[in-house]
Amino acid sequence: MSTRVFVVDDHDVIRRGIAALVGAETDLELVGEAGSVAEALAWVPKIRPDVTVLDVRLPDGNGVELCRELRSQLPELRCLMLTSFDDHEALMDAIMAGASGFVLKGVVSEELVSALRKVGAGESLLSPQRTEAMLSWLRKEQEKADPLRELTARERQVLELIGEGMTNREIADRMVLAEKTIKNYVSQMLAKLAMRHRSEAAVLATELRLDRDSRNKR
Repeated sequence: MSTRVFVVDDHDVIRRGIAALVGAETDLELVGEAGSVAEALAWVPKIRPDVTVLDVRLPDGNGVELCRELRSQLPELRCLMLTSFDDHEALMDAIMAGASGFVLKGVVSEELVSALRKVGAGESLLSPQRTEAMLSWLRKEQEKADPLRELTARERQVLELIGEGMTNREIADRMVLAEKTIKNYVSQMLAKLAMRHRSEAAVLATELRLDRDSRNKR
């Protein structure tokens, strides 16, 4: 049985190139092409291919959302994402959407054919190197999302109380610590946050509290 392939890309040259590659292989069969999200949604559910090659960037949407929509209609469909750049964020989104693989448009012919065969056989194309690169990117994104990552629990508590407008003496009374100890916590906290003034910490604490309250209301 041959693997039935459908190609979605808005560049005619790329579609023709992939069609030629597929046509030259006895175990692969091109069953359709589309140049937009709308065309793909109209034809893929009817044709029901084994593998759909999806360009990440399309004129009326993107391949990641298209992958998610197609797989909601055809859970057995396997999607191979095609892009002209190595984008870890796009890779993560594609995986979350249920994609089986991710290849660059500059990939050599043999590698694309191999990718189609592997995805068609139900395999994943996430190599250990690509997975590690993605996880490294994800860790960095998580670190950026948490400006307090280097603070200790005590320093975080001091920051929150500063955000409430408390003085060092008031914070010391609240935490049952010496005022000198609180001053040390404040100095360490400002250094870790790369801040020079207590007022900057107060603004950050307020922003974080508002963001937390907003998320809790959702």
